[in-house]
Amino acid sequence: MKDYDIRNIAIIAHVDHGKTTLVDNMLKQSGLFRENQEVGELILDNLDLERERGITIMAKIASVWYGNTKINIVDTPGHSDFSAEVERVLRMVDGALLLVDAAEGPMPQTRFVLKKALEQGLKPIIVINKIDKANARPKEVVEEVYDLLLELGEDESLLEVPVLYAIGREGIAKYSLEEESKDLRPLFETIVKHVPPPRALRDDTTQLLVSSLDYDPYVGRLTIGKIFSGSLKKGQDVVLLKKDGTTVRGKVQKLFVYEGIGRKEVEEAKTGEIVAFAGFDNAEIGDTVSIPENPVALPPIEVEEPTISMVFSVNKSPFAGREGKFVTSRHLKERLERETLTNLAIRVEPTDSTEAFKVSGRGELQLAILIEQMRREGYEFEVSKPKVITKEENGKIYEPIEEVVMDIPETYSGAIIEALGKRKGVMKDMVPLEGGRVKLVFEVPTRGLIGFNQEFMTITKGEGIMNKSFLRWDEWQGEIRYRQNGALVSDREGKVTAYALKGLEDRGVFFVEPGTEVYRGMIVGEHNRDKDLWVNVCRQKKLTNIRAAAADEAVKIDAPRKMNLEQCLEFINDDELVEVTPKNIRMRKKNLNP
Repeated sequence: MKDYDIRNIAIIAHVDHGKTTLVDNMLKQSGLFRENQEVGELILDNLDLERERGITIMAKIASVWYGNTKINIVDTPGHSDFSAEVERVLRMVDGALLLVDAAEGPMPQTRFVLKKALEQGLKPIIVINKIDKANARPKEVVEEVYDLLLELGEDESLLEVPVLYAIGREGIAKYSLEEESKDLRPLFETIVKHVPPPRALRDDTTQLLVSSLDYDPYVGRLTIGKIFSGSLKKGQDVVLLKKDGTTVRGKVQKLFVYEGIGRKEVEEAKTGEIVAFAGFDNAEIGDTVSIPENPVALPPIEVEEPTISMVFSVNKSPFAGREGKFVTSRHLKERLERETLTNLAIRVEPTDSTEAFKVSGRGELQLAILIEQMRREGYEFEVSKPKVITKEENGKIYEPIEEVVMDIPETYSGAIIEALGKRKGVMKDMVPLEGGRVKLVFEVPTRGLIGFNQEFMTITKGEGIMNKSFLRWDEWQGEIRYRQNGALVSDREGKVTAYALKGLEDRGVFFVEPGTEVYRGMIVGEHNRDKDLWVNVCRQKKLTNIRAAAADEAVKIDAPRKMNLEQCLEFINDDELVEVTPKNIRMRKKNLNP
């Protein structure tokens, strides 16, 4: 295969702007599937958590053919917590499709991914998606994207980048709004014409930058990356140039290229191809694969620093070891270290205790996804309240600030402004939208957003949309008070009874239902005052030999508030922990004695 036969492109956008759906239709229209083949939707979102939540978590690679040109497509996450995935894969591509929602326009994450693409020297192709929406405003959105390009790139040649209009869900793309189109041919033609074909960086060696790792049950550990110079052949002797300067010798045992949504074994791959090969068990993202005769390393992949940290520790609750398969500190340490190999945004550091580890990431959602993946794998452990990571420079403490963009009904704007004001948020913009809605833009310390999601949904009655992304480091903004109410805490071990809950209903909202097993120190509800209250939720009705008139009536109690993992992480205070097991998520006090 010659160099000009390949185009490598990443699809980048804000969350929910339609990247994965567009890739679905690119795959379908390339003739990859039979006409009567059942393929479903969101083909590349193959992780259970991605399908459940409707978001992309890991970047995926697929390829399509357009004529005699092979297009390698990298689908990236749009959520800011997973931006390291975008930074990781942009080194593999030569162009970027920037998708922007025709109604929402550029959002915080659009700015971030576009900035990263321009830093890599990629000229984007702008795709205004969802032009069939009722409130679509494609012409205004194009102007907003141009403004953003000039602001970030400061290069007037960026105003000549191609613009397409698309309905990704229906597999339609066109050069202008007036044009009739039935398929994505304009998009494929624009990619072939405007994305530069790969060119070898040098002609005296082979260079592959490790951008991803995978595991195949038949061939073992796979090293994935783009060939920047030279070629790779099956059976070839190669060296792995580690980031610390050491070298490891190896051999290409199996060599694969991407074909459709799978991989195909080949004998040789040339410059520009994205390949996966077996040969190294200890490769890490950012290493370079080269040849022993003239080993030359490529610059390693750099990603932005984490902003949130949590402590993962061995479960020490009275119910420890009942439900988990992996419960020791050794299991916990090995699993967290394994995560750092493939996830560049995660950092794991030891703490004063051998049974606890400090884990840092980009946001609450990223760490919550890691916790959820671990519990599904059979791990049992405890996690602390998320804490913001700070920096100290010239005797001053700096903390991360995030830009928050909200789309809410205008009626709730006063309550939202007041709530974020208490969390040190500063309003930067307020734009009225159609249908009695308003767009609010805030700058808020990352600390202030911990635990805010639940409050936001309550204030807007579930009608609000909130997006956030890292903006900058700034001086410490002062103390912030989080949870206003105390917790209801069980004062003994046993099973919850309806009789006990009925007697305590006026004290707050419960998270448990009759029959739930509890232990001393376990949080069973939210108190309606600002102090914790230790309660007996296992109290039984005293039995007598006198039959009361209402003895046979069922006790009616309010339905409990069901708390998922993210809500638990948002709810807890510094003196509390979340206990995570494959079957249950519980909250508890660090000190189990009242």
